[in-house]
Amino acid sequence: MSRSSLIEKIEEKYLKAKDAIPSFRVGDTIRVHTRIVEGEKERMQIFTGTVIARKGTGVSETVSLYRIAYGSAMEKVILLHSPRVAKIEVARLGKVRREKLYYLRGKFGKAAKVKERIQKKKVVVERPPLPPESAASSE
Repeated sequence: MSRSSLIEKIEEKYLKAKDAIPSFRVGDTIRVHTRIVEGEKERMQIFTGTVIARKGTGVSETVSLYRIAYGSAMEKVILLHSPRVAKIEVARLGKVRREKLYYLRGKFGKAAKVKERIQKKKVVVERPPLPPESAASSE
């Protein structure tokens, strides 16, 4: 057994379930619910931001979020498989042509906007049932 496969086997138990992390890409806006422990109390804090980078694999997979609030910009790097991360929600889908959006740093207003990606929904058309055959055709 090679060293890397041994490490992967050990890390496997620390990975979150596949349904716990939704599929999202760079450019999407996500909401991350983080558990904050203050003394004996525990509360949830929600951070909403645009995904500007996604790095790593397995337990060490991280996502960089960028956000402008009240005139100041902030960037947060979040470990996806951290036990502190309670939930991740996709708020908006973004349409970008790059893998890393570092150019958004320091931009405000319209310059920091990302176009929205519209997902096509699969439309299932149900046809009405065929009328029963007439008595004339059965003769």
